[in-house]
Amino acid sequence: MQSKSLKICGIDEAGRGALAGDLVIAGCVLLKDIKGLNDSKKLSPKKREELFDKIIKNSKYLIIYFSNSQIDELGLSKCLKNALMCFKRYFKDYELIFDGNTDYKTNIKTIIKADSVIKEVSAASILAKVSRDKSMDLLDNVYPNYGYKKHKGYGTKAHLEAIQKYGPTPLLRKSFKIKREEKSLFDTN
Repeated sequence: MQSKSLKICGIDEAGRGALAGDLVIAGCVLLKDIKGLNDSKKLSPKKREELFDKIIKNSKYLIIYFSNSQIDELGLSKCLKNALMCFKRYFKDYELIFDGNTDYKTNIKTIIKADSVIKEVSAASILAKVSRDKSMDLLDNVYPNYGYKKHKGYGTKAHLEAIQKYGPTPLLRKSFKIKREEKSLFDTN
């Protein structure tokens, strides 16, 4: 008797290294083959949007958001672990593959650069990135001086200058440390 191989659920995140906004983690099982999938960072915004719509229509997926305040309270590692545990329950009949090198003690298979080589992880990468980008685009309307539509909350020079000029928004992660100085963005000294 031949054993049936499990379908793959790819998992990836967006926003891990951002100063502001949510951490978004997506899990995706493709129900149909979708052409053009790749690591979301290697695709143009227009191509990501096109693929996002195709993925939504042709997959089983789950997208989890952790707010900046949840990240500050729990920490990134705990947020990621909690999401991975949710994916284990939701996609219990699938082989889970997470992009990266840490499984956060969840026993989920990890592969570095999986978003470039495994189509389900590529799809999850696109779901996470487009979902996070859309939320940052909306927040740009609320905080127009910060340029969230352009840098999506990452620590660009323009973003850091906006924080210096206008002060921190409620979207900033208080726990984020600037590595070269190891101080919080909220430290005044």
